[in-house]
Amino acid sequence: MVGRRRLGPQFGWLWASYAVSAYGSGLGFGALPLIAVLVLRAGPAEVSALSAVGPAVGALIAVPLAPWVEFRRKRPVMIMMDLTRFGAMATIPVAYAFGRLSFVQLLVVSAVVAAAKIAFNAAGGAYLKALVGPDDLLVANARFESTNWSSIAVGPPLGGAAIGLFGPVTTVVADALSYLLSALGITAIRGQEEAPRTTDKSPLRAGALLDGWGHIMGHPGLRPLYLNNMLVAGLIMATEPLLAVLLLRQLGFPPWQYALAFAAPCLGGLIGSRLARRVVARHGRHRVFRTVGTLRAIWLVGLAFVRPGVVGLVTVMAVELAIIINMSLYSPVLATYRLEHTPRHLVARTLSAWSIGQQASIAVFTALGGLLADATSPRTALTVAGLLILTTPLLLPRQDQTSQPEPELSRSHS
Repeated sequence: MVGRRRLGPQFGWLWASYAVSAYGSGLGFGALPLIAVLVLRAGPAEVSALSAVGPAVGALIAVPLAPWVEFRRKRPVMIMMDLTRFGAMATIPVAYAFGRLSFVQLLVVSAVVAAAKIAFNAAGGAYLKALVGPDDLLVANARFESTNWSSIAVGPPLGGAAIGLFGPVTTVVADALSYLLSALGITAIRGQEEAPRTTDKSPLRAGALLDGWGHIMGHPGLRPLYLNNMLVAGLIMATEPLLAVLLLRQLGFPPWQYALAFAAPCLGGLIGSRLARRVVARHGRHRVFRTVGTLRAIWLVGLAFVRPGVVGLVTVMAVELAIIINMSLYSPVLATYRLEHTPRHLVARTLSAWSIGQQASIAVFTALGGLLADATSPRTALTVAGLLILTTPLLLPRQDQTSQPEPELSRSHS
């Protein structure tokens, strides 16, 4: 059973820190687009720009950070990135209180948080690989995945209620404080972390920036999974600002219903993540990638049929539930495979390259979705995204190249 395996107190602190941060982000789910719509009266193009430009700039900032993260102890990096996100998010309620909040500030905060998140996740992945054994990686990743979805299930309804009672920046305050608490939790992890070793006299050389992509694109299993993931993530996330405008402005959904439409289906994330280990053991990793990777892509087009009232709310929830069950099963399997097939001296750069590519894809598709919605309508843009994502299973590995890690990569853990 996934939930019964003990991974030690160090992992316990890491997991607890992740949980605090995840639940804070759950409370602030979609907070910046929501503030843009409700406080700054932003339209579809501006909301899409906020969801696209910020992460895109953050991804550019993260490119030179990747080798910097690689050749440093990972715990201090994670603490630094948590504190950076805390500081950036804290500027929003301060500016709002003094009547100085602007769209440009939201863009800057979005970029800083995106860059810090990429660096944190890269350091966290490398630290996790050193912390737990190869046989426990899927269990650990499934726990993180389960926590992530449960935080989104609980956070948005509470966040929506808090916004209604205390104002639009309340959840931003909670999100900022969660990063501070996460940093304190990581500080509490005991044990000496081994310093990264490198024989390169200049680990921050220009070529080091591209080593992560070189590993991904040269690996027969990671390459198709990377390309597929970029498109799927980009198209799914591009629908978030479109739905915000459609549901909140055009269909008149109150904020609490908008939050509920995304929160309740996240309970499906608990199902998928807890099934991951059993499904892989029974059917094999390649079949999970092919079958579940396809199933997570076929439901998105259903968002184009959302209507006002209860029927529309149920439609959004049903589509999101189907997507999330499959995503939460697929994601920990992918994360485990990626760590198993990456040497320890490349983990941070590989994870950074993966995240940067994903963020760039999200930025491009979100910007294009916003422009299309401005020229036509949010519903039309949702339809196009739903149709395009149906082509993404063609990029999944066609042969079983995903069974076991290469021997030399397995030994790199020890």
